[in-house]
Amino acid sequence: EVQLVESGGGLVQPGGSLRLSCAASGFTFSDYAMTWVRQAPGKGLEWVSLINGGSDSTTFVDSVKGRFTISRDNAKNTLYLQMNSLKVEDTAVYYCAKSVDNSWDSALDYWGKGTLATVSS
Repeated sequence: EVQLVESGGGLVQPGGSLRLSCAASGFTFSDYAMTWVRQAPGKGLEWVSLINGGSDSTTFVDSVKGRFTISRDNAKNTLYLQMNSLKVEDTAVYYCAKSVDNSWDSALDYWGKGTLATVSS
C-alpha cells in the first residue's frame, strides 16, 4: 500500500524558514518523480515543485524560485521541501504527491494528507 506522510509544518514569522518532509512507503521511491502541491486557505490547489527520481532535475513555480529547495533521499524514501524567506502568502496546507512515472508532466496518483505551514507575525 502506497503511503505518503508529510511533517514539518508549523507557525513561523515572515522571513523565517521551515523544512517539510514526506515519508514514502509501499513503492520503489527512486523510480518516480515527486511533487509538492499547496492549498492556501479558501483557494485552489497550486503546484509548487517537482523533482525527478534521480534528483538531477527540479522545477518550481515562479513565486517560490530562489526561496524554496526540493530534495530527496532515496535511501530514506523521503522527500523534502526547504522553505526560506517565507511570506504570508506561503501560508497553506502542503501536500506531497507521487507521479505515475519519472517524467515531468505525468499525472499524480497518490497524495499525502498534508501539513499546514502558517506564516504570520
